[in-house]
Amino acid sequence: MNQDRNDPDTRTGSLLGHGVEDSGLRSVEAAGSGNRFDYITFLTDYGLEDEFVGVCRGVIYAIAPHVRIIDICHMVSPYAVRSAALMLVRAIQYMPPAVHLAIVDPGVGTARRAIAVETADAVFVGPDNGILSPAAQMLGGALRAVEIVSEQFRLPQRGGLTFAGRDVFAPAAAALARSASLDDLGPEVPLESLVPMVVPLPRIERDKIECEVLWVDRFGNCEVNVSPEELASIGAELGKDVKIGVAGSEWIAVWAKAYGDVEAGSVAILEDHYGLLSIAVAEGNAAGKLGLEEGVAVTLRR
Repeated sequence: MNQDRNDPDTRTGSLLGHGVEDSGLRSVEAAGSGNRFDYITFLTDYGLEDEFVGVCRGVIYAIAPHVRIIDICHMVSPYAVRSAALMLVRAIQYMPPAVHLAIVDPGVGTARRAIAVETADAVFVGPDNGILSPAAQMLGGALRAVEIVSEQFRLPQRGGLTFAGRDVFAPAAAALARSASLDDLGPEVPLESLVPMVVPLPRIERDKIECEVLWVDRFGNCEVNVSPEELASIGAELGKDVKIGVAGSEWIAVWAKAYGDVEAGSVAILEDHYGLLSIAVAEGNAAGKLGLEEGVAVTLRR
């Protein structure tokens, strides 16, 4: 009996007929030459409004049901590769040995490579756009890397090329957690060919530092690419005023140890929990008050 192409059962079948069951991934026996990981960390710009994160988690559990997934963040600004790379490197030192899955992928569907990168105690999976580089370096540097091309460790291609998280990266991460080796995923690539992530350095002069905002947290605190030692090198002192220049405007901040060292609503600059300086407003929002966002140029003067 022929079904009508508009029959709901027919249309539903066309949407759901290419999942993990059909891929054979669930029954794949890993080569066993790799390490088995109990954790997969997961970082994306997918947000939480759509099903993207849940689908990737489902793919992972279908292939590697033993793992526990640590969601680092899924609210990275869309396409913000540098922000994601910095978020991953901030978090990585507090993670257990794991497969680290990071997906912020403006080049999805293009010639950009899908890669897996091995370090001493971890494996990173994601696009070759620099997102993995700082964190891999934090863990002692990449030992080797492969391009993920093996059809055995991908979901069957259906539709367009817009969801590599589901079709490529999540299956690869799960397979690695099950003790597949990097060699199972594809050919080795030269480490020097991997796309680096360039983090800007501050320009330090006798009485000023030209820097930029690296990160704005949900409280509006703005981390800049300057250490306390670099601020002290221009003669600034803890407990004293520091001038903050932003787009032609100037603000007076106190170099403080804690938010509570200044009055509510006052601007402060202090060492954050990652060892860099952060511009803050006590019980307020520095990004909103000073007009700051990631990548904005800032000048610090004593």
